[in-house]
Amino acid sequence: MEPQGNESDGRSPEPVWLVAANVVAWRRCGVGGQELRPGTKYFKGGAKVYVARVYWGPGGDRVTVAGRERHTGRWIVIDTATRHLYGFRPKLVHTPRVLERLREDRYARGFATADYAVDASVALERYARQYRAETAPKSPHPDRCPCHACLTGEAGPADDSGGPAAAG
Repeated sequence: MEPQGNESDGRSPEPVWLVAANVVAWRRCGVGGQELRPGTKYFKGGAKVYVARVYWGPGGDRVTVAGRERHTGRWIVIDTATRHLYGFRPKLVHTPRVLERLREDRYARGFATADYAVDASVALERYARQYRAETAPKSPHPDRCPCHACLTGEAGPADDSGGPAAAG
């Protein structure tokens, strides 16, 4: 009898439910949030990543993601801040390289069901907005600010800076 779903027999791994997201194009950082940087250290802005694990204990501020590294294009698995991601959505992932890379780092299970992935994506989007709003809340945005909050018109609950996000 042949083993089911084993890579050694040439079959692709079983698909798993993950949460897909994109990396923000520009993020605020530095003292007072006045410095802007494109994407993150490891991912280009707009890159698609797959959330494999969420650290719910401290409030969902860190997630483990798999994505293509900005310089080499190789698949990497890394922990990153939730605020650097947006557009969280549930996704049934079939891509063999993503699943293999997650298995190497022991995150191959993903989310148990589609419903849990939907719930997690909604919670992560809420946390990401909250954490972006808390990044230098009293600091004004520069004119024509390309940060994610200004580009999308996202105004957080703590955003009373009078910048473009609050005005528009």
